[in-house]
Amino acid sequence: MKYPFYSGDGNRKQFDLPVTLPTSPRSQLLKPENYIADSGLKDACNVALLLGQPLLITGEPGTGKTQLAHSLAWELGLDQPLKFETKSTSIARELFYTYDALKRFQDVQSRVISTKLLDYINYQALGLAILRTREPESVKHLLPSDTLHEHQVRSVVLIDEIDKAPRDFPNDLLNELELMYFRISELRNEKIAADLTLQPIVIISSNSEKDLPDAFLRRCVYYNIPFPKVERLAEIVANRLGMNPGSSSPFLQAALDLFYRLRSNQSGLRKKPATAELLGWLITLQKFTNESENALIQAEVVFATLSSLIKTAEDQEKAKKIVEQWIQEQTKTT
Repeated sequence: MKYPFYSGDGNRKQFDLPVTLPTSPRSQLLKPENYIADSGLKDACNVALLLGQPLLITGEPGTGKTQLAHSLAWELGLDQPLKFETKSTSIARELFYTYDALKRFQDVQSRVISTKLLDYINYQALGLAILRTREPESVKHLLPSDTLHEHQVRSVVLIDEIDKAPRDFPNDLLNELELMYFRISELRNEKIAADLTLQPIVIISSNSEKDLPDAFLRRCVYYNIPFPKVERLAEIVANRLGMNPGSSSPFLQAALDLFYRLRSNQSGLRKKPATAELLGWLITLQKFTNESENALIQAEVVFATLSSLIKTAEDQEKAKKIVEQWIQEQTKTT
């Protein structure tokens, strides 16, 4: 193998220490210009943009739900998406702002010089996006001077993994998402609405771990990202990793063949590898086989890199048997 950085034998290497490790090539996978949406996803995006409604995206983990927001912002010439990472404890208000009441109480007790309410308010993804659609002069009383925007802008907001939140979370957002406004109860319950000409673009991802309320679904455009077929997956790999997607790449064809074998219903794997895991595996696999697309995939390399594809102990045992059978088949055909 080409990359035995760590031998695990208790011996230090004879080269310069500390060892220099390579920059992770996974950063290449996150570039928005390398994202390819399928035709259905493109249509759903355009419908959502036309109607001014949130786009709710479902699909297997690793199929590109989160990266869609970055791709959309990049293509439309907007700044990086404002991201809200949903937690099991999230409440609707936190999508707009948080208020640190405890810190203010402590400061009042300590007789801190400034205890203005605004000093204890932190705007979150959708709240900040709404504020940035407004003329700076009209909202300067709501924002500290160091965070006040210079001009009105449209933003992409990503509400990631909304299905992690309690059921009340989406129910408590119905009017706010539809009409794009919020209120700050600590500041005289002032209503702050987005400029209609710069309404934020909202992308919502869900892993479908729980059902979302019907009233919430009615306010969204919906699309489920299907797991890509072989031809499209080869196209994704080519775009993300710069590999030859055609039949002239025995390396990629063999890797995809084994990948789909592991994903098949007959595999018995509980957690089947997804697109993101495939891309990481291909990066490692290519490095371990001297980075050549014409190199054959050796059994020892597959077993050495299997940990990037299979993520549970039970599945690893099953996967090893599948790999062994696949290698036997490959040996007979060569």
